[in-house]
Amino acid sequence: MRRIIALFMGDHSIEQTHMPSRGLWAGWSSLLAQVERLTRRTDSEDMLHDAYVRMAARVDRPDNEEAFLVRAAVNRARDSYRREKVRGVSAGDDAIGMLRDGAPLQDEALMAQARLRRVSEGIDRLPPRTREVFLLQRIDNLKYREIAERLEISQSAVEKHMARAMTFLGEWTKDW
Repeated sequence: MRRIIALFMGDHSIEQTHMPSRGLWAGWSSLLAQVERLTRRTDSEDMLHDAYVRMAARVDRPDNEEAFLVRAAVNRARDSYRREKVRGVSAGDDAIGMLRDGAPLQDEALMAQARLRRVSEGIDRLPPRTREVFLLQRIDNLKYREIAERLEISQSAVEKHMARAMTFLGEWTKDW
């Protein structure tokens, strides 16, 4: 059924050419499930909504609204997939978000450098064996067992050296 609804917002009027049928609204979740199954995309609901907006803007109404919506949503998803393959996945249509620089601010970078210097000073103040164990674990990513074998000490000693280093560095950088 075609109806014209005029919505008045201030001095402007917006006209819509037709309202969706009750069956279409009642079956929206099944349409969405069908589009999700066919496209396997997380933005299936957006694709279905875009298809509905396009259908609502048409002057002539399709014979089978449900089939039209599913086909239009799937086609839109395919277009998006092709566009993403060429241009890459975008973070969305948020233009300001695209302009944002992900690099840290200058003061944040200076603070990070100061913290790094503080940690480096703390590592230099560790006893030699504790520093060696700490660096082998944190920098070289060796397991406690591997450190114990390399330094010819027990795994328990490695654990104690690591605990000592972590406690000292935690205190050393506490207010940083």
